[in-house]
Amino acid sequence: MASRLALAIRHVEFEDCGTLSEVLRDRGFTLRYVDVARADLRAVDPIAPDLLIGLGAPVGVYDTQLYPWIAEELSVFERRLAAAKPTLGFCLGAQMLAHALGARVYPGPAKELGWKPLQLTSDGERSVVASLDGKLTSMLHWHGDTFDLPPGARLLASTAEVPHQIYDWGGCVLAFQCHPEIRAADIESWLIGHACEIASTSGVDVAQLRRDTAKHGPALARHARVTFESWLASVGL
Repeated sequence: MASRLALAIRHVEFEDCGTLSEVLRDRGFTLRYVDVARADLRAVDPIAPDLLIGLGAPVGVYDTQLYPWIAEELSVFERRLAAAKPTLGFCLGAQMLAHALGARVYPGPAKELGWKPLQLTSDGERSVVASLDGKLTSMLHWHGDTFDLPPGARLLASTAEVPHQIYDWGGCVLAFQCHPEIRAADIESWLIGHACEIASTSGVDVAQLRRDTAKHGPALARHARVTFESWLASVGL
């Protein structure tokens, strides 16, 4: 029997599926990446994969004049959403999905860069993200933009500074502004790749990020696995 296909749209090499990739492997998926810097997104069939994933990047959805591929990627998500097939978004991926669903994406009130627990909504407490509650685990945040909650979406988790952290939509979409997929062993790549952003963000310290990741990363991996497995089961995957 052929394995199921998970197609992940990747923007920078080190922001990959992380711990989600291990869950997908254990559930019999083949994981394939489409790297936007090299691929022709117009050639991507958004309906064919069993699962489509949008990953993070240090650009904004509104930067289409600087990065023309953004419009092409949005088209991929729009067609995927029209087909109501299982879709995950992380960071920029969540913002892309919010925009494709008709919500505004814009610079947030403050940049969140570092570890901070989530506060689940009442819907979140009864959902597949219950294991990500701030009483159980902390969360890595790495973003400057935020978005309005898309029409018809349910807000599942917030922080005080950026209320829209996790949402679901239509029984087929789960989107994270934050980074539950982070693998602690990968943090050095993030620290190098985002060195300029870290240096320009007040109050952010490389050594502290490294220590916090070593402290919180293993527990997040365990709790995120529960969320990923529960969601995949909920959409029949």
